[in-house]
Amino acid sequence: MSEVTVRVQVVRRDHLRRRLLFFGGLAGVLILAAFFSSSLCPYDPYEQNLAIAKAAPSAEHWLGTDRYGRDMLSRVIAGSFTSIFSTLLLVGFITVFGSLIGIFCAWSGKWIDTLIMRLADMFLAFPGLVFALAVAAVLGGGVHNAIFALAAISWPKYARLARSQMLAQQELPYMQAAKMAGCTPLRLICRHVVPNIAGPLLVTAMLDIGTMMMELAGLSFLGLGAKPPIPEWGSMMSDTRNLLATQPWVTLAPGFAIFLSVMIFNLLGDTVRDWLDPKNRR
Repeated sequence: MSEVTVRVQVVRRDHLRRRLLFFGGLAGVLILAAFFSSSLCPYDPYEQNLAIAKAAPSAEHWLGTDRYGRDMLSRVIAGSFTSIFSTLLLVGFITVFGSLIGIFCAWSGKWIDTLIMRLADMFLAFPGLVFALAVAAVLGGGVHNAIFALAAISWPKYARLARSQMLAQQELPYMQAAKMAGCTPLRLICRHVVPNIAGPLLVTAMLDIGTMMMELAGLSFLGLGAKPPIPEWGSMMSDTRNLLATQPWVTLAPGFAIFLSVMIFNLLGDTVRDWLDPKNRR
C-alpha cells in the first residue's frame, strides 16, 4: 500500500470521525432537549387563551398559537418528549427482541427455526404500515398501542439479520475453538457472538429511527396514536390540518420538527454505517 493511499485513508477516517462527533452531538442535544422539554417550554403547552387564538408568529409567540390560543413553540417542544422517546423505545425494543429471536433460531435450528422464520415471513408478507394500522385500530389507538403495533411488524427484520449473522459466525474457526475449550452456550453467545454481530444490528437500528418516527407520526396523524391534548407531532399536524391554507404555521411547525429530527438521525445512521464499514478501517 502506497504512502498516498494510506494518507487518503487517514484523512477519510478523520473526516468520518468529525462527522460522527457532529451528528452524534446534534442527536444528543435533541434527546437532551426532549428530556428537559418541560423546563424549556416558554409557556404552559396546555394553557388555553382564546383571546389570542390563531395568532401569527410574533416576538411573544415565535411559532404563533393554535385554535385554542396555546403557544405552538411550547407545544412543539413538549411534543418532542413523546415523539422522540416513543421512537427510541420502539427501536430499542424491536432491536433487542428481534435479535434475540434470530440468535435463538440460529442456535437451536431444526423445527423451531423453521417455525419462527415462517412466522416472520407471514409478518413480512403484509404491507408494513397497513398491518400496523389494522393492529392499532383493533387495540383502540393510543401511544402505547401504536408502539406495540409497529413493534409487531418490525421485529422480523432484526430476527432475520441476527439469524444470518449468527449462522455465518458459527462456521468460523474461532467458534469451533471456543466450543472445544468448553465454553457454555450462554458464554459463547454473550462473549463471542454478540460483539461480532452488533455492528450490522446497530447500523440497522440507527437507520430505523427516522423511519419509525415517521410511522409513529403517521399513526397519530390518522388518529391511531397519541390522543389530544397530549402534544405529539403527528397528532398536532392532524388536529390542525384544516388550518393549513389560512394559518399554516400551526401545521408546519410540528412538521418541520419531524423533518429536522428525522434528518439528524438519518445522517447519524449513515455516518455510523460508514464508520463501521471495514473498507474504511484499512
